[in-house]
Amino acid sequence: MAEKKTKVSVLLNGLLNENPTFRLLLGMCPSLAVTTMAKNGLGMGAAATFVLVGSNLVISLIRKIVPDKVRIPAYITVIAGFTTIVQMLMAAFLPEINKQLGIFIPLIVVNCIIFARAEMFAQKNGPLLSVLDGIGMGAGFTIAITIIGSVREILGAGTWMGIPVTVNLFEPAVMFILPPGGFLVMGLLVALFNHLTKKKKEGNGLECESGCGVGCPGCSKAANGGEA
Repeated sequence: MAEKKTKVSVLLNGLLNENPTFRLLLGMCPSLAVTTMAKNGLGMGAAATFVLVGSNLVISLIRKIVPDKVRIPAYITVIAGFTTIVQMLMAAFLPEINKQLGIFIPLIVVNCIIFARAEMFAQKNGPLLSVLDGIGMGAGFTIAITIIGSVREILGAGTWMGIPVTVNLFEPAVMFILPPGGFLVMGLLVALFNHLTKKKKEGNGLECESGCGVGCPGCSKAANGGEA
């Protein structure tokens, strides 16, 4: 039996169990390209969260009246509308961050995270749960890319949010703010996140190695030492 969705579980899902960046590995392009500074990650995450929440809400409201044949074009149109709104708002009120993020703001419209949540969640659930899902997934994405940006900025430039933090501690390695450094930091953080979450689940007895959950044949077999 599928576990009943609760407001809290939906909200927290994007932070740990299905973190878009560290667990699902979605939205890798902005996660690697814009995270040379922590504030870029924060700005990109906030923009994506705005689009996620807005598009999830609208899609959950129109899901029953949109014909299946035009579902995908309709969803993309909704997402493009919110992307245009957030781009105009950032250009007006946050021009510096908007300039730093550049082409990656309009590219939110094709971000895998946004469309995945529209297709997998918003079209199957009501407005409230869809909004909470958007907030949770957006928060998970924002936190993840801000962490990546923070690590790269501190190690590669010796600053955090533009503030010097490593003076007289060590010489920054420029490699970390270049593409190879992005892949290196990303890989290490993904490995660390998955190691920590796996240990937590194993400690709570919530999930077997196959990741399928309590009660399935695979978990029962693992619990019985390999015997079904």
